[in-house]
Order: sequence, then structure tokens, then C-alpha cells
Amino acid sequence: MKLIVGLGNPGPEYARTRHNAGFLAVDRLADTHARSAIPKSRFQAMTVEADIGSERCVFMKPMTFMNLSGRSVSEAIRFFKLQPTTDLLVLVDDFYLPVGSVRIREAGGTGGHNGLSSIDQALGNGLYPRVRIGVGERPSGGKPPNWDQADYVLSRFAEEEWSELQPALDRAAKASETFVNRGLAAAMNEFNGNAEAHRARQAAKANPEKAPHASPVQQATNQPSSKKVE
Repeated sequence: MKLIVGLGNPGPEYARTRHNAGFLAVDRLADTHARSAIPKSRFQAMTVEADIGSERCVFMKPMTFMNLSGRSVSEAIRFFKLQPTTDLLVLVDDFYLPVGSVRIREAGGTGGHNGLSSIDQALGNGLYPRVRIGVGERPSGGKPPNWDQADYVLSRFAEEEWSELQPALDRAAKASETFVNRGLAAAMNEFNGNAEAHRARQAAKANPEKAPHASPVQQATNQPSSKKVE
């Protein structure tokens, strides 16, 4: 069994905020794999069970508010007797990445993210995979200099950003499926290039005169794959 956790805050006032990108991504998974399922309230979270390939999965959205997310995660880990390093995947917003990008890590620090800090504290370390969904400024990530970090991540996406976020949520969901079916290494190999390509495209848009000329090898690499992921 795999536990896939999307981080966010409950309540309609937070529905389209940057900090709820994890909720939005896990909703994509539920729409694909458990559309008719009725969510259950347990582990201080809303959960849905579904199969991805031959693997049973639990999609979970903690209802504790972001800074207590670890309570839900640790309860579910203990109940199902899972190993965080191999059986847990956390979908989380990251304002250090620009909107539209996705990055997968096998472990790491919290980057000041209260949800990850809570999970680290509950589990005793940060040794668990996570899918980081960019919510920062384009083209390079981060926040406007005059914004407080907490205010920024709780702000709503602009319409243009919201449109750019949608394919990133799809990629985060697809990366989760690859993690379940083929493992973390395969997910990182397949999807981490998307983040670098997106960053390069956005940088080229912002500074077209400084955009590097692509070599024939780079041009071939950037051609659409037969396994297209949107």
C-alpha cells in the first residue's frame, strides 16, 4: 500500500490559494482513480482508497490545517504499518519553484514549509519522497520582495497563473502514478526534466535576447515524446 498525501488548508477560503497546491494535485488523482468513491473522515483527514495498477493507495488530505499535517500522516503510517522512505509520497507547494513546474525529491529539508516541518517532527526525520509543485513567481520562483512569505503562499493565483498551474497538477498526478507503479527513481528520471525545461522556457520569455541557442541534441531532446505528459 502507498500513502499519497496532499498538503493544504481546509475550507473554501483556501481553495485556490498557493498553499493548497497539494490538495489540488491529490484531487486530480482521486478524480482519475476514485471518481465515484465517497471520502472517509479518519486520521484527522479526508481519505479515499483506490488502486493504481496493482497497488492499493490511500489519497489523503489532512484537515488539521497545514502546521499540524504531521498528526494525520503519522497516524496513517502507524495504522497501515508503512515505511515512509518507500510507501509515503507528499504533494506539496513550493514557492521557490515557479508556477507551472514540478520537482520530485527523495528526501530533503522543509524550506520553511510548516506542513513539511510538522511531518518531519512527527516522523522524526525528512526521509520521505515529495513532489514539489511550483507556486512562486515566474520565471525563477520566489515571492515579490515586498510580500511576507506567509501572506504570499496564502494568496490566490492570478488567472494567468491558475491556467499555468493546471498542467503542472496533471504532471504531479502522473508523477505520483509513476512512483506507485515503477518506483521513485523512474518518477524522478521522467518528470524532473519537466521542471528544468519549464524554468528555461520561462527565462527565455522574460529575457529573449539572453536565451541560449539550442544545439541539435537539445532540440531533439526537447521534441515531444510518444508518451506525452501534460
